[in-house]
Order: sequence, then structure tokens, then C-alpha cells
Amino acid sequence: MDTQQNQARSLWLELLAGLEWVALKASPVYYGLGIPRGDGAPVILVPGFLASDLSLLEMHLWLGRIGYRSFSSNIGRNDDCPDVHLERLCETIARVHRETGRPVRLIGHSLGGLLARAAAGHMPGRVAQVITMGTPLGSLRSHSFVQGLVRKVLRRRRREIAGPCLQSFAAGLRECLPRSMSRATICSKTDPVVNWGDCAEIDGAASIEVKGTHTGMPVSPQVYREVARLLAAPQPIDRRALLSPPSADKPRKPPLALAA
Repeated sequence: MDTQQNQARSLWLELLAGLEWVALKASPVYYGLGIPRGDGAPVILVPGFLASDLSLLEMHLWLGRIGYRSFSSNIGRNDDCPDVHLERLCETIARVHRETGRPVRLIGHSLGGLLARAAAGHMPGRVAQVITMGTPLGSLRSHSFVQGLVRKVLRRRRREIAGPCLQSFAAGLRECLPRSMSRATICSKTDPVVNWGDCAEIDGAASIEVKGTHTGMPVSPQVYREVARLLAAPQPIDRRALLSPPSADKPRKPPLALAA
């Protein structure tokens, strides 16, 4: 069987995302049991490619139940140039920071994680923490079907994946975040959309493995448990890293190698 057939077969695993939602409803974590409570810190949720803030509604309501002030990204449907959505997200960060008087926490799913990371690069003084779920931090690679879908969507909008579409986005991703900003990435080896190795942070931030699908991460009880622990611990939790952290005497690298 050739590579394309293997990839098509692996995408069928995403149909199991519904089972993760059912498991969430049956989990004590969903009701705030057995996990640390929040202190009212503001959290902004950023949806993935082709999704809107409604895709993270379950997590939004859950965060409110466990003691956080949860906010939507207000970027609209995530199907336009990254620079367009990044500008909207930065506006939301500025507004939430102004309203709450506290640095915000960002949680992004898939492409939303890259937007969160880029926004943190542009606004480090207003962001306290970045948590990504199934986000290709090591490169822009993803499943070939998804890459083709991105090209089709942007062509329909008469956009190009280069130049003005990526300038601010790429600049934010290249920024080295302050070590005082907590960062963690949540990845799954059974994610058929984003490569396991590309999902890992490369500068010593916590990398956490879960089991499940790509689209199911925003409704996975295992992900919710990890998010609760990460939010309650401003410093990165010591977990088995996907990649070895750099030595102290080496310069920190940006999280994403963008093609020239």
C-alpha cells in the first residue's frame, strides 16, 4: 500500500473523536473533581484551522467551572491568512489584559497554537503562559490532505501562503519568549494530522504525551487533566521531554523553522 493510501487510512482514526467527547462527559475531570482549582486567571482559547470559537465551547465552559475567567479569541473562522487572525487575537489579548489587569494564559489547538505562540512573541509582557494542543511547532508540516485543504481555502480567498500573509505571523514565531513565560505542548503519537516529532517544543518547555485523535484534543479528558495541572503551575511541569532541552550555554532557538 502506498503512502497516500496509508495516510487516507490513518485519517479515519479522527472518527474516534466522538468517543473522546463521550468519555469526557463521563469523567470526574469534567465536573472539576480531582484536579486543581483556578484563581480567576484569564484564559483565551484559540481554535484550529477551519474551526471557530464554538469548537472550544466545551473547554470554555469547563474552565469557568474550575475557577478561571475564560475568553474566546474573537478571530472568527480560522480560514484566512495567519496575519489576519493574529491581529485579531492580539486585539483580544490587549482587551482582556486591560479588563482583568492580569497577564493572560493562551491555549491553542493545532493552528490556533501557532497563532497563540506568535501572539506571545509580539506581546510577551501581556502573556503569562502558552499551552498548545496538537500544534506543529517544529515545522509547518501536517498531513498531506490538510496541506492541500489549506491551499484550496486560501486560493478561494485569493491569498498566498507567503509574503503579506505570513510576515507578522512568522516574526512572532521567531521571537524567543522570556523564560519567565510558562510554555507546554500536548501531543499524541496517534495524531494522524500532525507529526509527533513536529509537535514538540525545542527549547526545554514541557512536552506532554496523551493518547487520542487530533480533532478530539479539545474534548479529551486526559487533555483536560493536563491543562488543569499546567494552568495551576506557572512553571513548566517536569515531564518526559519529546526532545532533549538545549544546554544552558547554547542560544535558544525559535520554535518554528519557516521555509525561506
